[in-house]
Amino acid sequence: MKSKYKYLLTITVSITIIALIAVVAINSKSTSGSSNTKIKVVAGENFWGSLVSQIGGDKVSVLSIVSDPNADPHEYESNTTDARAVSTANYVILNGAGYDSWGDKLLAASPSSTRVNLNVANLLGKKDGDNPHFWYSPSYVNIVINKMEENLAAIDPRDVGYFQNNLIQLKASLSTYQSRISDIKDHYGGTKVAATEDIFAYLAQAAGLDLISPPQFIQAVAEGNDPPASSVVLFQQQLASNQVKLMVYNEQTVTPLTTNMKKLATDNNIPIVGVTETIQPPNTTFQDWMNSQTIDLLNAINSQSFGQ
Repeated sequence: MKSKYKYLLTITVSITIIALIAVVAINSKSTSGSSNTKIKVVAGENFWGSLVSQIGGDKVSVLSIVSDPNADPHEYESNTTDARAVSTANYVILNGAGYDSWGDKLLAASPSSTRVNLNVANLLGKKDGDNPHFWYSPSYVNIVINKMEENLAAIDPRDVGYFQNNLIQLKASLSTYQSRISDIKDHYGGTKVAATEDIFAYLAQAAGLDLISPPQFIQAVAEGNDPPASSVVLFQQQLASNQVKLMVYNEQTVTPLTTNMKKLATDNNIPIVGVTETIQPPNTTFQDWMNSQTIDLLNAINSQSFGQ
């Protein structure tokens, strides 16, 4: 009988030990490891979505709402799918400054005390009416990605080191196009250029280029309005008299007026540099997109053999 009790006691002790080991293993994983639940991120546009996905890595699931290469983001209208995504998101990133006001309405329709919201315009101290194309400014991009990493770390503190490492790698990757912009400024600063709208203004400023297109023209086109007739005439004169060395053309906000300006520039042998509002092609990274566009800009400058 004693041997039977001894045998049962041994089995009981063994089971207890195994159970304790399992509990310790589970607790260890939950305190020192990372969560298997991904952070649900909704980005208003794919340029911000690309950046946050690279910082978040496999800890995030990112939905970029505006990414259609054939659509004008200024004219986007949200739908029930967007509303559902925002309502269940842990983290929502909007450009702000009136660029994606539809997103503000979706946030207001589904308030949450736990969701983290990033409004880029507010972060940068901008307001409605300001040029909203912040992603074309290298310095603004660097500010935003730092905030993205901070927000992700606040949502998932256990993966702080992972997010920080990804941010370091992203900054190194972004440095290629950002260094090229600095090189343009060093070698060609002060060069007069034109643009059909204000999407190019921040990049022109960073590259030290003198954007002389009438402000009333480029702002009106960006907002989908008709520019004053006097600004149209002035712009035409600038192109016809070769006052600029290249013209930047937004390929996603094409109108009969911008098409005519593009033709006038071409007729006067002024190089055209095409840019887009959102990442093109949509499946590439933010930095590859910017690399391509800044290379085109530099090639256009070099083709004129000026500024040396």
